[in-house]
Amino acid sequence: MKSSHRAGDGGQCVEVAPTDALVHVRDSRRTTGPFLTVARPQWTAFLRIAAGTIEL
Repeated sequence: MKSSHRAGDGGQCVEVAPTDALVHVRDSRRTTGPFLTVARPQWTAFLRIAAGTIEL
C-alpha cells in the first residue's frame, strides 16, 4: 500500500507491505532498495508514536 499523504507533484512516497510477522517499508521511487523491515509490534508502536497517541 502507498502513502495517502504526498505532494501532488509525485514527490516522496512510501510503500508498506505487511506480512503476518513483519512489515516491509520502501521508497516507491527506489523499488530495488534499500528497504526497512520491522516486526509488526515495533511498526504498531512507531505508528502510535507518529500519531501522537503514546509518548516515549
